Amino acid sequence: MIRRTTLVVALGLQAAAAAAQTTTPTPATAPAPTTAPAQPAPSTTATAKPGVTLEKFEARREKAFMAADTDGDGKVSLAEWTAFQTQHKAKGDPAKAFARMDANKDGSVDKSELDAFLAKRFARLDKNGDGMLGADERPGHKTAPNQEQ
Repeated sequence: MIRRTTLVVALGLQAAAAAAQTTTPTPATAPAPTTAPAQPAPSTTATAKPGVTLEKFEARREKAFMAADTDGDGKVSLAEWTAFQTQHKAKGDPAKAFARMDANKDGSVDKSELDAFLAKRFARLDKNGDGMLGADERPGHKTAPNQEQ
């Protein structure tokens, strides 16, 4: 008798739970917006060109270059550059690369000289002249032609 009562109570609870689920009102949905949704930022649209801008190109290389500034004077000397290149096992002659960057030939490269050098390099790499370096135009990319860094 007790089992039968327990079974009846259990079935009754299940029925009550099922009824509660079907009779509970659903929450009101938010009204549809009356204005058109905001357009995504240009960089996220399908028409955005993938690639690296001059600003990104300069920022990345400037950060790496200025890591060679061990005395913190805001300039990189030939000695600092040579030590940095040796530490990073860079290919090529560090003095030759440094000479190309040291526009005023004062024995150090500051931010303005580096920016000018990088702008020329960017223009040379940007084969199609669109202001962006695509994957095939970036040095070291598997689709890029083999060229001196």
